[in-house]
Amino acid sequence: MDAVLRAVLSGVPHERVESVEGPVERRRILFAISVGGDGVNLGYAALLRRLRRGDVTLEGCVGGLIVDGGSELYTKSAATELVLAANRAGCAFVGRPLVEATGSLSNFNVLARLGNLDLLDAYRESAGQLIGRILAFSPPRRTHPELLTLHASSHRTSNTLALWESVKERLGEEMGWREVGLRNGSVVDCSGCPYTMCLHFGERGGCFYGGVMVEEVYPALRRADALVMLCPNYNDALSANLTASINRMTALYRTVQFYDKALYAIVVSGYSGGDIVARQLISALCMNKSFYLPPRFALLETANDAGTALNLPGIGGRLDGFARGMAAQLLP
Repeated sequence: MDAVLRAVLSGVPHERVESVEGPVERRRILFAISVGGDGVNLGYAALLRRLRRGDVTLEGCVGGLIVDGGSELYTKSAATELVLAANRAGCAFVGRPLVEATGSLSNFNVLARLGNLDLLDAYRESAGQLIGRILAFSPPRRTHPELLTLHASSHRTSNTLALWESVKERLGEEMGWREVGLRNGSVVDCSGCPYTMCLHFGERGGCFYGGVMVEEVYPALRRADALVMLCPNYNDALSANLTASINRMTALYRTVQFYDKALYAIVVSGYSGGDIVARQLISALCMNKSFYLPPRFALLETANDAGTALNLPGIGGRLDGFARGMAAQLLP
């Protein structure tokens, strides 16, 4: 990691910070973490604790991260953990904010082959591109941004949908809405078509399996300035249809990248674990599909019985804050 950082930061004005206390505002941040072979870095753990406790805030910051490991494990889990904590502290993250270097560097095999590079050069190339995206990032703003909302819930009983309806009321008519329900097996999951077949259909704006994804989601996602995922916590995971919809975005992603589209989420857990679902969204849609994360991208709540989410203590203030954050990020 030190060799890669020296190479990609040469000529880039920067300050290296080993430890931080208190607020950091309006900075471009590259988090660089080595998790070794066991996934444990005590300095990183101390930073994570400060972020979660609110001792360190990152208002107006834009970030990305390099996570370097000594094995094939733990790099991605450490990355999603840090991004969630830093995002809740006020830091936005660019699309594809992670450069991940496993112990063997074998995760760079495809990039190295495509660029006729060795694995270490592919690592350096990825890190340099990430720094460029961090420095260049500016959230797109529209006078009337379009939002696409995906859910797989019942309007009659869903706490998640009830919270979203309250957010929409707070946002008013300054934004356009497109809502797509993905219930009752309406989405056929991705079956891992060969790359050339997926690319063939993607270039034509479709997918081999067709259905609601091609007919409704793909066109709406092309137009959208932000994607809003409404995610009840199912066994500490996204629901099956929402997972399938993310998998099926791959065909569209072959030809349309999403760096200029924001990702938002409302996650409601019956008992606990909302952070696990939020990290799945970060990994699947920000790190893999290139949506950018606005500050505090996810509203995480705990409510079990139908209709109880809107009666949670302090929920009105949290809904106000979530709506204000969306307006501040998307509107001029």
